Amino acid sequence: MTDFSGRTALVTGAGSGIGRAAAKLFAARGANVVAVDRADSVHETVAAIVAAGGKSVGLTADVGEKADVDAAVARAVSEYGSLDAAFVNAGVSGGLVPFLDLTVEEWNTVLRVNLVGAFLTLQAAARVMVAQGRGAIVCTASVAGIRSGAGGMPYSASKAGVINMVATAAQQLSGTGIRVNAVCPGLTETGMTKYTFDFARSRGTEGKLGQLNPLKRAAAPEEIAEVAVFLASDAASYVNGQSIAVDGGLSSSHPVVPGRMA
Repeated sequence: MTDFSGRTALVTGAGSGIGRAAAKLFAARGANVVAVDRADSVHETVAAIVAAGGKSVGLTADVGEKADVDAAVARAVSEYGSLDAAFVNAGVSGGLVPFLDLTVEEWNTVLRVNLVGAFLTLQAAARVMVAQGRGAIVCTASVAGIRSGAGGMPYSASKAGVINMVATAAQQLSGTGIRVNAVCPGLTETGMTKYTFDFARSRGTEGKLGQLNPLKRAAAPEEIAEVAVFLASDAASYVNGQSIAVDGGLSSSHPVVPGRMA
């Protein structure tokens, strides 16, 4: 079942996009939601949840700072008494800087949020959950972490790291009752991809977005959120250590010309 009544969910990157959609969905399913983002827009997410009759508090925090992450997890416990689910979603794209032009500063900026931040959040949430003897953690990876062609090098490397971290963490937490999984979104309309969507619309080529996957379209944030919330729920009670591609089928094939094998 995906009923979160009486449970608490922490969502990072909740100020927009997939994080906002997930925070609202957790709340709609009955969860008390601790919404975290470094942008003030996180408070708009909280306002929307409360207006819909849900329970939520918002925190502005930097997931790349251990003290901020620890404070967010502590707030979940102090505010609502437990931490039952964590959606480790905060991330940055880093753009599409060519490999030979990348600077170490650009590389570190992306990995600091996407991989170090994910590690800090996963670890802090797991410590609370181990003490409780229960909990589910879901990370946002990406199809860019599966193979090349879906993002810049630092972004892709960071998401590959998340995929491996999820599998490793699930093993490290054996016997604790904690599950750790990830979603790997394909092209999704969020603040991170706004430029791509705006550019396509300005050229009248919006219909080509997502053309390489069998569904021939991009995803909405709510579609990714549905899978993340499912993985955090009791309905996924035997799913552990997995990274699930939610990409319209993009990663199911090697590059081919449809209808031709040569």
